[in-house]
Amino acid sequence: MAKFEQKLTDLLRPAVEETGKTLLGIEFISAGNNSVLRLFIDHENGINVDDCAEVSRQAGALLDVEDPISSEYSLEVSSPGVDRPLFELAHFQEIIGETINVKLSLPLNGRRKFKGPLIAVDKDTLIVEVDSIDYELVFKNVDKANLVAKL
Repeated sequence: MAKFEQKLTDLLRPAVEETGKTLLGIEFISAGNNSVLRLFIDHENGINVDDCAEVSRQAGALLDVEDPISSEYSLEVSSPGVDRPLFELAHFQEIIGETINVKLSLPLNGRRKFKGPLIAVDKDTLIVEVDSIDYELVFKNVDKANLVAKL
């Protein structure tokens, strides 16, 4: 996770937790006046539109006061959905055996994209099987990752 996104996560996590929800992670997509700050939240009973609205009000108020983003942006709050994004090492440990998509920030053996079952999590390394080959992906090099929805 980028330092800026980590700073935003650290800022927003307590505000989200005050609503009784869990902040899974955030994405900040910088695009000038069309930038988007997306928060992914979860709860043991699931997430509905009212939950998203409540977290949006709470996070929006904090962002207005702290003003950590200098440009214009839209705030979006969402459930993780069936193709749940994975932000923290603990998220991977919960889904060992499931199929994931991983995009690395630096290539490994000439490739940056990996899709396959998550075989194991060993300290700070994800072991993903792709085409009968086990790849060891260092967590700090993961740019984006998500669970592949079962059909």
